[in-house]
Amino acid sequence: MALNPARKVLANGVTVMAKANHTTPAVSIVCCVRAGGYFDLVDRDGTAALVARVLDRGTISRPADVIADDLDGRGASISVSAGRHQIGLNATCLTADFPQVLALAADILRRPAFPDREVATRRADLVTSIRQDEDQPASRAVDAFMSELYGAHPYARRVRGTVATVDRLVRQDLVSFHQAWFRPTALTVVVVGDVTEAQVLDVVASVVGDWSAPSVANGTTDGLVVPAAPQASARRLMTVPMPNKAQADVAYGFVGIRRSDPGFMAASVMNNALGQYAIGGRLGDSIRERQGMAYYVSSSMDAGAGEGPLMIRAGVSAENIERTIASIDAELVLVLRDGFAAKEIDQSKSYLVGSLPRQLETNAAIAAFLLNADLFGLGLDYDARLPDLVQAVTLDAAHAAARRLLNPEHATIAVAGPQMERR
Repeated sequence: MALNPARKVLANGVTVMAKANHTTPAVSIVCCVRAGGYFDLVDRDGTAALVARVLDRGTISRPADVIADDLDGRGASISVSAGRHQIGLNATCLTADFPQVLALAADILRRPAFPDREVATRRADLVTSIRQDEDQPASRAVDAFMSELYGAHPYARRVRGTVATVDRLVRQDLVSFHQAWFRPTALTVVVVGDVTEAQVLDVVASVVGDWSAPSVANGTTDGLVVPAAPQASARRLMTVPMPNKAQADVAYGFVGIRRSDPGFMAASVMNNALGQYAIGGRLGDSIRERQGMAYYVSSSMDAGAGEGPLMIRAGVSAENIERTIASIDAELVLVLRDGFAAKEIDQSKSYLVGSLPRQLETNAAIAAFLLNADLFGLGLDYDARLPDLVQAVTLDAAHAAARRLLNPEHATIAVAGPQMERR
């Protein structure tokens, strides 16, 4: 059965989506502000990430402890996270508490206080988290890969920032970011659960319908166009020596495509067949199962507002680093030369179609799906059309996607771990 959500854009530009689901007396709320790490100032990487960490730590009228007590008393929860292009607030509550919890979420988004003490505490927490990642080969490999792959492009920058950039952030940086980018035209609210769609529209309008924000000198996030990413013309390999580690991690890949690309579905089917999951696909079968060289190996395709990476990742012992890279090369060469078998593509499509119901089992999952469909203009009936879109991908289309996106001679490779030697 199709989701068929209700959708309305309020007079001030807030987008509201609602889907009734009366299976349990609970509600999931997703509030997405289209302003993430992409909008950090050049010398202030990590601003959006810190905004997300401090946002719910007090508003103009509600101190952090009052917010916490209110949520605890209702058995509700609120969390905030930052991505490259969005800051998201997720909330869950009982049906009876929906109006109050949504009002609290709106207050957090509209009127955060950014208390100095909370800024200092959360900044220290973020720095600690960054330092912990700097001690992990997987994180170091991905960071090096993204930096080398994208160069001067904004996607080379780290959403969470670096120790140096986060350390210099102060309260005014967060206030300025909020004033510049948090505005009704950048907000989408999605509500799924034991409520009527009319009720959702009424409650959302009551808590954010009066929100207005002046235009700002640096523009808005509406109609954002991410510049084209640079395309590699040669193979590049860089190493991050971590001599005290037992395992090395490999990040290998290419600039991918935008979500709006007409070839997205074919590329998605192709990537799934290649190795989207750690124990499946060409890569998993060859490198992990048959050769036993990797603790894990998988591929991912991050297609968003800009051309995100198509990245193959593997965790290996130090002595298997070069063999693993050579095996990835070999699998890609075989795909480019011979293509996938028809059975591989059929299984990939069957998996993608079959997994859709599991992706929509919870209110929160449905809300996330609807938000993604709306952000990329996929239509209110996207869930109903998706199986046919996947099944329409032909073997030739999957081959064409591989030829377009996979070229070992132009691969960017980053390796972090022990016994690294530049070559």
